[in-house]
Amino acid sequence: MTDRLGSIRLLALDVDGVLTDGGLHYGPQGVVQRFSSKDGAAIIRLRKMDFPVALVSFRDFPATRRRAADLGIDILCLGSSEKAAALEGLCAHLSIEPSAVLFMGDGPMDLPALELAGVSACPADAHPMVMAECDIVTEAPGGHGAVGELVDMLLERISDD
Repeated sequence: MTDRLGSIRLLALDVDGVLTDGGLHYGPQGVVQRFSSKDGAAIIRLRKMDFPVALVSFRDFPATRRRAADLGIDILCLGSSEKAAALEGLCAHLSIEPSAVLFMGDGPMDLPALELAGVSACPADAHPMVMAECDIVTEAPGGHGAVGELVDMLLERISDD
């Protein structure tokens, strides 16, 4: 499974439960999300190598767009209820096969995209159905370093190839 990481050409991430702990904080200004600085630092390292990163999420919050901009992520499929279709569209746009995608999700809605991707991953606190289907289950939970852990694995394989 991790031997396939060397052929990955796109990291695609769900947001809620992957880049965040899944909590949504509602206030007078709308929804506020909490993102991990460790995950962000890892994504920045990956982006500095011109490695594409995409966000594929059911929700479309201004906080998600702001975080994506801060991290240099410009491939966004937000408000996507059909994540496999969104992933297929991204692959067509980038001229890559789905087998060259590493997708990380945490809930049942992510299963079609996880099944489509060449390598599937989830955080330690993902839904049990998702864990059962994923190639990689991180030690860290969503929003607390899971993405950073995955990026480290990916960077290790990329640098080996």
